Amino acid sequence: MTAPSTFSSISERSHPAWHHDTLQANGINFHYVTAGEGPLLLLLHGFPEFWYSWRHQIPTLAKTHKVVALDLRGYNDTDKPQGHRAYRLPILIQDVEAVIKALGYDQCTLVGHDWGGAIAWGVANQHPDLINNLIVLNLPHPVRFFQGMRTPQQLLKSWYVGLFQLPWVPEFLYQLGDYRAFDAIFNSTLRSRQALTQDDINAYKLALSKPGATTAAINYYRNVISSDWLNIKWQVLTMPVLMIWGEDDSFLGKELTYGTEEYAQDFQIHYVPNCGHWVQQERPELVNQYICDFLAE
Repeated sequence: MTAPSTFSSISERSHPAWHHDTLQANGINFHYVTAGEGPLLLLLHGFPEFWYSWRHQIPTLAKTHKVVALDLRGYNDTDKPQGHRAYRLPILIQDVEAVIKALGYDQCTLVGHDWGGAIAWGVANQHPDLINNLIVLNLPHPVRFFQGMRTPQQLLKSWYVGLFQLPWVPEFLYQLGDYRAFDAIFNSTLRSRQALTQDDINAYKLALSKPGATTAAINYYRNVISSDWLNIKWQVLTMPVLMIWGEDDSFLGKELTYGTEEYAQDFQIHYVPNCGHWVQQERPELVNQYICDFLAE
């Protein structure tokens, strides 16, 4: 499906100091935006976004790091392999490992939100030698998530995961009316309504309307109940771990953060009140402060 003419081209705009580039890793081409010099700081977005969700963080973090905001596998201008098995957790972890090495680094600070946070937990667990610092925004440790999925309240919040198991139906529903469902998703879950303009939302629509992107994004969820997640032996992480959590998340309950310290020796968490799931876009200055203070320790 081609992008409707009503969509903004904002996804192609960025600050003049930011550089768009591509690299090949794990057999596919990744698009990314980069700025700054120094130690690598890799940003992983969530659903239904792309590198643009980090637009408020890139300028601040680029003062001290080489910042790379990646389009994940299947999103925006990154390749979109066909078949839901191409989006299994081990492959997503391999992607990040390969990207770090393709950028010429042995280690990085890894930052993830939503699905990017899930992948970040997996990378830190499977390849702790690659990660200097781990920062996760509004995505619980996978053990706590699956524990939460046994409760009625979290099952209700995660109802859409069941819908996404169906073939073609969620794609059809999302593409109706020029992806108008995403207006409702963002506007109904933001606590700071002014945090995302209509142009911002249109940018996400434009990225998802690229051929194969909607199916690719949903394919992440089509693997979430596979044995890939259940068979991992989750270790206690030794690198410093920061969690930032918008307290009014419509998709993930705050209680899922409780007990995270059992999986990280050096753990700290900041709760952000009056803020929803899109924490780095709703409260960018506070998120930037928490990240910078954490990295300066």
